[in-house]
Amino acid sequence: MTFTLARVVETCAALPSQWDAWTVDGQYLYLRYRSGIGTVDAYDTEDSEQWTRIPDGAVARFDTGDRRDGEMDLPEFCQHAGLRLADDVEVSR
Repeated sequence: MTFTLARVVETCAALPSQWDAWTVDGQYLYLRYRSGIGTVDAYDTEDSEQWTRIPDGAVARFDTGDRRDGEMDLPEFCQHAGLRLADDVEVSR
């Protein structure tokens, strides 16, 4: 299943690269890239205190092999994770 992102908010301006994202269907996704590993997890809410499991890449996971890397831009992350940005995606910080 390919998710198309309609809205994305960058939640960390430094390392690791991470975003809150919502699909065109309203599904919330938590995107994170740290230590060469990218993960995508789906939750009912963006409030991490309500999550019943730790982020582990249940939706998508990729490994670049570079354990010292923690920075990646959104388009590259989406390419690695198999996500698509909507043509009219709203991206903010």
